[in-house]
Amino acid sequence: MSTPVASLGMYDHPGQRAANDVLWSAIARHLRRLGIAAPNALDRTRSVEAIWRDPNLLLAQCCGYPLVADPDLALRVIAMPVYALPDCPPGRHYSRILVRDDDPATSLEAFAGRRVAINAPFSNTGANLLRAAVAQLGPPDAFFGRTIVTGSHRASIDAVASDRADIAAIDAVTAAVIARDDPAALHGLRDLARTPRAPNLPFVTARTTPPAVVGALREALHAAMRNPALAPARAALLLTDIVPASIHRYRMLARIGRGAPERAVDPSATKVAAAIR
Repeated sequence: MSTPVASLGMYDHPGQRAANDVLWSAIARHLRRLGIAAPNALDRTRSVEAIWRDPNLLLAQCCGYPLVADPDLALRVIAMPVYALPDCPPGRHYSRILVRDDDPATSLEAFAGRRVAINAPFSNTGANLLRAAVAQLGPPDAFFGRTIVTGSHRASIDAVASDRADIAAIDAVTAAVIARDDPAALHGLRDLARTPRAPNLPFVTARTTPPAVVGALREALHAAMRNPALAPARAALLLTDIVPASIHRYRMLARIGRGAPERAVDPSATKVAAAIR
């Protein structure tokens, strides 16, 4: 890798950026001690999707669904993070299904035919796990009415709060960070349900990364999880540990996606889906 690239952009909300910088600095120092070149700073100049496709990718975090659903993504799983989430075993997460406080509906089934906000069609937490939740009620085809593609979990929260959508699935880690750092954003919303659990967003590297470097990345991540000086950064990220993982843990997400309903969508949703495919 002539110009290695690193990103921690999946959970990089304003209140987390300093913590991500501290975490990356420690990882980079560890790699350099092992003789591996590492960038001084995280790449925040491009979208995470563009960074995933960079052949010089050293370390990033990737959404689990495109990892297994997009054949153009040439990534290798390094490890799986563990987050401080209630009722979740290590390495798993879920989405909180949010609706407005004043909506009288009390079950997911009652939202059939209504407006749903998703951050992106290929988002695991924003769309794919919601499909899994709907599938538990029966055939999921055309369950919701209009689908609004917002571009981010925060924007999906805003869409429901402002009555532009009725329901959205929000990544539980993201929701917890927003509740901590910007609680006003969740004012007027309530939890309707949780989606099924799924593997956490993996740490990844380019598929061409040499095995010795992959091993060094795992070592550096493990060291960062155990360094007492990094405890405040880990707490800001809700990050408690990492566990071994490979791409095989994420195959279940592709199975959910293959059973995804065809919904009436805005033109923007069709364009985004076509671009990813």
